[in-house]
Amino acid sequence: MPRTARVPRELAFLPFLGSRAVAEGLLTRRMLEGRSWYRLLPDVYVHAGGYQPDDHRMWCDAVALTLPPGAAICGLSAAYLWGVRLLDRQSPVSVVLPGTYRPRRQERVVVSYYRLPASDVTRFADLSVTTPARTAFDLGRLMPRVEAVVAVDALLARRLVRLDTLAGYLAAHPPCPGIRQLRQVLAIAEPLSESPMETRLRLVLVDGGAPRPAAQFEVHDSQGRFVGRVDLAYPQWRIAIEYEGDHHREQARFRRDVARLNDLRACGWLVLRFTADDVLRHPDRVIALVFRAIAERRQSAQATRSPS
Repeated sequence: MPRTARVPRELAFLPFLGSRAVAEGLLTRRMLEGRSWYRLLPDVYVHAGGYQPDDHRMWCDAVALTLPPGAAICGLSAAYLWGVRLLDRQSPVSVVLPGTYRPRRQERVVVSYYRLPASDVTRFADLSVTTPARTAFDLGRLMPRVEAVVAVDALLARRLVRLDTLAGYLAAHPPCPGIRQLRQVLAIAEPLSESPMETRLRLVLVDGGAPRPAAQFEVHDSQGRFVGRVDLAYPQWRIAIEYEGDHHREQARFRRDVARLNDLRACGWLVLRFTADDVLRHPDRVIALVFRAIAERRQSAQATRSPS
């Protein structure tokens, strides 16, 4: 029976530099050519037990081994490391390099060239990564507007950075591309947003001309008892707007939602519920329904105030 090849403990899971492993006597070049090891990048390998081709964290670890001093993982890859998962797990790793350094082009790496202040880079799980503030600053100014708001909302919601901190960072930063958009993004960012689709739904409303709704609004009955919390709300008209993701279809969650919906209706609230299809493919329909609800509530309020 063939013996199982011994795997050095320090090479069992994480990517490593092949040349360093050979120099330290942990492996030979011939061993690296065997089936137990995967070559991720030039001179960067990982053991078969740790190889997960769709794991963005593995690719961040691999790319980090090739970065020169002054470089850092940035953008959506930095956000991913901070716990904000807005990219496909097979997306290339975003890095920023000093302008004088020109590495060999790699399919798994997207490179930006500029010099980062030392205060904009930190260590996270032994990787050089842009700070949450710098990550939000870059995503907010360089991504398409809607995606920029989604990213900044997500970083704010996880309390990785504060809105006033970003405003101060922006005010102190020298002019650079995307500053105008970033100002707009910060003006409509919402720290209470709980998901990217909630952010998209809010933007559909605001961009469609509706008033900005309150996020994560808590509803209480006439006795002051807590009834429920809604994704978005127009309290002055008792209109609640909810995003319905697939998780709402789970049986236990569905029962809770029905009970909460009935309680809200008993308190005089109108609840509008929208799906991803509504938000992404039929935003005009969303706007029309919301404006109709606002008009009906206004008319009802006026009729109530009018003398009989």
